Amino acid sequence: MDNYVNIHFLGGASVVTGSKFLLETSEKNILIDCGVFQGLKNLRELNWSFLPVSAKVIDVVLLTHGHLDHVGYLPRLVKHGFNGKIIGTAPTLAISEIILRDSAKIHEEEAEKANKDKYTKHQPALPFYNLVDAEKAISHFQAEVTDKWISLSKHIAYRFQYNGHILGATFIELDINGKRFVFSGDVGRFNDYLLHAPKKPEWADILFIESTYGNKLHDTENIEDILSNLIKDTINKKGNLIIPSFAVERLQTLMYLIWKLYQKNKIPNIPVFIDSPMGNRVLELFKHFPEWHKLTHSDYNNMCQHITIITSYKETWKTIDDKRSKIIIAGSGMVTGGRVLTYLQQLIDIPSTTILLVGYQAEGTRGRQLKDGVHEIRFFGKYYPVKAQVRSIESLSAHADQGDLLNWMTNIKNIPEKIFLIHGELNALDAFRLKIKDTYNWNVTIPKLGDVEKIIL
Repeated sequence: MDNYVNIHFLGGASVVTGSKFLLETSEKNILIDCGVFQGLKNLRELNWSFLPVSAKVIDVVLLTHGHLDHVGYLPRLVKHGFNGKIIGTAPTLAISEIILRDSAKIHEEEAEKANKDKYTKHQPALPFYNLVDAEKAISHFQAEVTDKWISLSKHIAYRFQYNGHILGATFIELDINGKRFVFSGDVGRFNDYLLHAPKKPEWADILFIESTYGNKLHDTENIEDILSNLIKDTINKKGNLIIPSFAVERLQTLMYLIWKLYQKNKIPNIPVFIDSPMGNRVLELFKHFPEWHKLTHSDYNNMCQHITIITSYKETWKTIDDKRSKIIIAGSGMVTGGRVLTYLQQLIDIPSTTILLVGYQAEGTRGRQLKDGVHEIRFFGKYYPVKAQVRSIESLSAHADQGDLLNWMTNIKNIPEKIFLIHGELNALDAFRLKIKDTYNWNVTIPKLGDVEKIIL
């Protein structure tokens, strides 16, 4: 084997989203994750560019987990000529299937709506990919287990290790000619409502670690108190509590928390509606993969019986017309699309409405605009005045904060030769770089998009 690895930072470098890291070796070209850029328009436009490397030269894709910013580019990769295996854990691939089909449908609908309502500069507007493209990518999926070294070639093997965050999520260890490359993916929290604590890597010659919350500690706020007060306030105002939510993990955590509050008599029996077709399908996966989470079978069933799952657009409108105070949990979590826009279109200009943001809001998203206090917001080609109260809970994030990330590294026995900070906005990356230097005295690199680093084996 030749004595080097070229690392191409094709995404997730100096930005949070678009995770794509290509390891070019003489035996295999391995892509770790294959996500889309989200947020600011200049980032989203990068999704339409061809990769600076040919998709045809990539031999295999290894997935850390199933979020869109880690898997959403797969249909384009296959369309551009990738013909290898796409490997992840069984729940990761199950979630990826749901997410790719759902996003393909959204891309198709948005292109159709843009053309119909003529709010597009493109003639005609085209979907980023369609359902046929998504199905072609899914046909390349191959599930593998955790905790087992699997050979890719003579000198290359990989292993998936449980990482919390969402169902199926792992960090990936790659052994290339005796040198250990560790990709953190997105690290989960060590004290999560639904998921077990992440495992920790024990050796890392080259470490790639996420930094989404590299400059923050999650608030130690009492989430149950905040939620119960907001729910009681909503009932008093005879209003609606709208929670834009990520379909994977966050939605199920919210369901669990609201159900638990009712169980403990902390809130009245307010109607709870879940309007997220993708979230409903992910909820099913909790039944299929019980070993990946903490929920008991009876808790799962009782929680599901407590809420109303909306299954059609007709029911969405029926829910909007329902005059009762209610909780509506709908996708998407950063208010970038999905059913939540229909609710906001009808209810955002009513003062008795409360919007609760429950996770990371990337720059350039409507969620970030709402969080920053905009007086009006644009969707479906029009501006709507924001008269609703906007609140946010940061501490429901499924991401490790700075303390958890430092904890995740505590079992590494050696001093890594190289540490690359990935998946972070610049202020988070720089703060985390300093913290690692102060804590471990390890040198850290912050790669930029398009960088190529040569590692000598």
